[in-house]
Amino acid sequence: MKKILITGACGQIGTELTHTLRKIYGVENVVATNIRSGNNETVEKDGIFELLDVTDYNRLLELIKKYEIDTIMNLAALLSAVGEKNPQLLWDVNMNGLYNCLEAARETGAMVFTPSSIAAFGPTTPPDLTPQDTIQRPTTIYGVSKVAGELLCDYYFHKFGVDTRGVRFPGLISYAALPGGGTTDYAVHIYYEALKNKKFTCNLNAETYMDMMYMPDAIDSIIQICEADGSKLIHRNAFNITAMSFCPVDIMNEIKKHIPEFEMDYEVDPVKQNIADSWPNSLDDSCARREWNWNPKYNLESMTTDMLEKLKIKLEL
Repeated sequence: MKKILITGACGQIGTELTHTLRKIYGVENVVATNIRSGNNETVEKDGIFELLDVTDYNRLLELIKKYEIDTIMNLAALLSAVGEKNPQLLWDVNMNGLYNCLEAARETGAMVFTPSSIAAFGPTTPPDLTPQDTIQRPTTIYGVSKVAGELLCDYYFHKFGVDTRGVRFPGLISYAALPGGGTTDYAVHIYYEALKNKKFTCNLNAETYMDMMYMPDAIDSIIQICEADGSKLIHRNAFNITAMSFCPVDIMNEIKKHIPEFEMDYEVDPVKQNIADSWPNSLDDSCARREWNWNPKYNLESMTTDMLEKLKIKLEL
């Protein structure tokens, strides 16, 4: 990677990815884009920032040519819970946006990274240590878009030789930017509420297990897969990756080691609960470990310690 364009750069992943890539590859070599300005002062003022609606192909191609981009990181997307409220918009952004990135890459020779998700699985998928290659029949429009995106990226690689790469992210936890309407969002908000109010109301059942990952590991995974030797990648566009699997009770107990007075109750959101119940409890990420040496650094204990320390500074507590 020499010249990188990021779509959705002001989102939860994009915020930290943009910052990290600018440190590694140089501020002048990372072009952050977002559909609107005013969302993220750091992303917009610390380097090159351009307005981009990813469904606007001509604008996308214009920026790729203007900055001589060789790597497109497509993070512009609507997430699971938000998508169920507006499936038509989700399809337009998630699928047409990806299609535009792939077409632009076909024309210019750029690499395309786009993330998939555990949402690409469904209730008939084996739930424990879900295999890399298995049945994928999701029941959300977000999940459907992710399966379609995986297949579309495979098609562009085999048909046109576009260098496409991707990972299936679990739930992502970050202190830098709030999540944008996903089913796993509780695992971020719980830390904020634990520090501010010593109490949290969880919208999932206590024993709902899902795979999770701390954002530094997620950022590392993007860089590692994009810098990996393409000749050694078998799966390319949809690697299972994970770092930990826990339920709300587990994260509550870990927080209580630092904040003993912390309490949690439950008001289950049926939409989010149904989505969570359709996803795996844990993923088998052995293919990523074997093909490009994936190896996360954080577990629930070390992530909780770091999250609370960083958030205390951010919240000035």
